[in-house]
Amino acid sequence: MMRRALPCLFVLGLASCATPQAPSPAAAGDTPQPAPAVPAETSVERVAEVPPEALQPVDFPTARAQFVRDTAAKYGIAPAEIEATLAKAQFLDSVVAAMSRPAERVKPWSEYRTGFLTPARIQGGQKFMAQHRDELARTEQQYGVPAEVIVSIIGVETNYGGFTGRHKVLDALYTLAFRYPRSGDPARAAYEYRREQFFRDELAQLFALGREEKLDIASLTGSYAGAMGMGQFMPSSYREFAVDGDGDGRRDLFGSLPDVFASIANYFRKKGGERGGWVPGGAVVARAQLQDGYPEFTPETWTPDYTLAQLAEKGYRPLEPVAPDATATLVSLEGADGKQYWLGFQNYYAITRYNNSKMYAMAVHQLSQAIAGRPVPPA
Repeated sequence: MMRRALPCLFVLGLASCATPQAPSPAAAGDTPQPAPAVPAETSVERVAEVPPEALQPVDFPTARAQFVRDTAAKYGIAPAEIEATLAKAQFLDSVVAAMSRPAERVKPWSEYRTGFLTPARIQGGQKFMAQHRDELARTEQQYGVPAEVIVSIIGVETNYGGFTGRHKVLDALYTLAFRYPRSGDPARAAYEYRREQFFRDELAQLFALGREEKLDIASLTGSYAGAMGMGQFMPSSYREFAVDGDGDGRRDLFGSLPDVFASIANYFRKKGGERGGWVPGGAVVARAQLQDGYPEFTPETWTPDYTLAQLAEKGYRPLEPVAPDATATLVSLEGADGKQYWLGFQNYYAITRYNNSKMYAMAVHQLSQAIAGRPVPPA
């Protein structure tokens, strides 16, 4: 939700309860392994321009004082309370190092997929789904998001709860909010500024989350980027999308599986802006073919805005039945036997709202199919 190294421009994640208790990883096997790293390759989303004056450096004491004033005013929290909590935070060199490490080479789909669709991860997902079948069925009935998709997200993000992160969330967000690594490259200055502002906002929302959910935010643990829980939500996503799935009056995304399931499903249904989220019963992808003589088409985003006629004009035709009024985006992947082309529909777009990567979305989809016992095409 990753919100880990977070390859997309803005990232997701789950949070936790006041005294986090890691869910049992038994469903994933006796020796839980960390979830594989998310792909470096993502689409380029349109973002607002950053005015030049915003890129001027601001010293830490000034930035910290402004953060306290803004957070207190926005969320109605006493400045002294914010100061007392920030006094417990530490700058973590490991977080800076992780965020500033060079991007991994972009793996081809055939290589990338092998980190997700392993026999252990598929079997772990099937076991996890069988153990929690009734609750997952209730969630699917209520939200329309298939149980295997919910389970696949948990499998990809945290290996079914086996690895949810070991960093103090307060420390991770404090570090990235005020010491986001700068490369010194003028071409990256605006991007790095936006990232720092993103994490500064997440730190502020962590305070709001603590107030709303009565959480001891200094005790929460998660990824080095501040993502928490089995579904890896950031504080903002926790506040906006988490729901009380078990009816106990709390939104507990560490200790309550009904809350985790319902929150992931709710995220899928509601995240997506004007375009919307998951469509119950809708298709995710369909295999396509590029006709001879046409150049490849690379869309700017994963929004499924193209009619079948428009895609046909670009040379792409579906290789399986597709609703004639469907709209889609075009997804190209480097397969073991050459280029693969897919039409990505609204539900594919919904998966990219969890992580803005075409390979991540396809991995989640294909893992969900494997968990459900359906055939999966070769990589």
